[in-house]
Amino acid sequence: MNESSLPLIVQSDRTVLLELNHPQYEEVRDKLSRFAEIEKSPEYVHTYRITPLSIWNAAATGLTFEEVVFTLKNYNKYPVPPSILQEIKRLWESYGKVKLIKRDGSLILNSSDSLLIEEIWNYKPVKPFLLKKNSTTEIEIKANFRGHLKQALIHLGYPVEDLAGYRLGDPLTLHLLTKTQSGVFFNLRYYQQECVDLFYAGGTTRGGSGVIVLPCGAGKTLVGLATIEKVSAHTLILCTNITAARQWRSEIIDKTDLSENEIGEYSGEKKELLPITIATYQILTYRRDKTGLFEHFEIFNKRNWGLIIYDEVHLLPAPVFRITAEIQATRRLGLTATLIREDGKEKEVFSLIGPKKYDVPWKVLEKQGWIAQAQCIEIRIPLPAEQRKTFAVASLREKFKIASLNSAKTVLILQLIREHSEQLILVIGQFIEQLENIARVTQSPLITGKTKNADREDLYDSFRKGRIKVLVVSKVANFAVDLPAASVAIQVSGTYGSRQEEAQRLGRILRPKKSGQIAYFYSLVTHDSEEQEFASHRQLFLTEQGYQYRIHSAEEWQKTALNKV
Repeated sequence: MNESSLPLIVQSDRTVLLELNHPQYEEVRDKLSRFAEIEKSPEYVHTYRITPLSIWNAAATGLTFEEVVFTLKNYNKYPVPPSILQEIKRLWESYGKVKLIKRDGSLILNSSDSLLIEEIWNYKPVKPFLLKKNSTTEIEIKANFRGHLKQALIHLGYPVEDLAGYRLGDPLTLHLLTKTQSGVFFNLRYYQQECVDLFYAGGTTRGGSGVIVLPCGAGKTLVGLATIEKVSAHTLILCTNITAARQWRSEIIDKTDLSENEIGEYSGEKKELLPITIATYQILTYRRDKTGLFEHFEIFNKRNWGLIIYDEVHLLPAPVFRITAEIQATRRLGLTATLIREDGKEKEVFSLIGPKKYDVPWKVLEKQGWIAQAQCIEIRIPLPAEQRKTFAVASLREKFKIASLNSAKTVLILQLIREHSEQLILVIGQFIEQLENIARVTQSPLITGKTKNADREDLYDSFRKGRIKVLVVSKVANFAVDLPAASVAIQVSGTYGSRQEEAQRLGRILRPKKSGQIAYFYSLVTHDSEEQEFASHRQLFLTEQGYQYRIHSAEEWQKTALNKV
């Protein structure tokens, strides 16, 4: 192929440009996203950046340096700048250059590079964690600071390969059923089994900590259950909220031979400690005042856990990182649909929970039928005349809110509900006043953070069974809510430019449908506003996964029948 017709341009600042209209676009996107992060996604050329973390995660998943070089050279319009290849090689070799091992009960940091050991020995941030220098290639560290050391060294540019092993934990026998308690035959999908095998690594020190990245609806909970079966030890499961905790409990009861009295809930409502305990992040981070102790952190030491599962690990609260740094001898499994954190703490996840062990493009699983096919549609709506004057003189923050609350969105919501009258529809938003109005106009129930848990569960159950066709939800439904029958989501407002929120909201409708029905994700955005700018950023992660947003004006949408989209 003529080089000028290839889809990539690799630049010396570690950015990579990918041409969208190229026939090899999808093939190259899937290869590139394994070791680079998308930064911009305009109509014709997407910009990716190669970062230290993207390289370390790629190395941790088993990708080779040679595969990266092949992708960059084979699809590049021009010769790859030599400095880029040298920098990638340096980053690649820095992963695992420092290893943590256990010898005779002591924790040893070692490296074949004596100069690096000398640098670490003299690096002030790690001094409190070191005991003594055994040789030019080894440093003995304080056992209680295993995690703190790894945090410090990743910021120095040397992610530690932790081979010090894990405690077994108290034994627990659990088996996955071949026929669920609800009467359905099932077994692990091939990629779910791969996730378990990669994490466990045959029980060796090369396994036992890491993150599994799978799309919403692809069965991350089953990966967790199969991992518990492998580890065969008491397990602590950490979740975003009580709804998610109780879904985990239901899945354990339905798909394993464990009895109900072996599964405990540790939340604001219950304080049970049992062989499998499911806790919420909210209870873990509760304290009586801003300077008080996190009194529920004691749960980490109340039992001899053999495994801790961090559900939606991309939302892990900062205080939980602190306690996680102190429990590095326990196996740790992170589950998420995206490793993106809007607070920039991806390195903390890498060093404390573990590196990425498995990742697969969403579109790959869509093509195989494991998640629903989805169309993403952005509809741009003008601001009504009566709101334009207020908008013109508002601050930037207020402009975003005014655009988000655009009253013209309600008319379009009613039209979309009519067009999808045979489907189950979620209307999702950020601002409670807006959602209350939509619920009133559409005569639909509303779930917010103030909705009692019992009422919330009743509404979710009625929606799952089709007794409720339209459900209006606040951001409490962004995460870990299992609504398999939902096939339409209408996003009316969001949290600024949150890429993770966009991914999670699409995930609410990605459970595969028995009928093979297509899912529709609508994002209603005020035209020529700050909200439109934030929307383009929100869409970055899903764009990287292969989703393309069809953009329409409200006027043209109202004139177009759904089957012509």
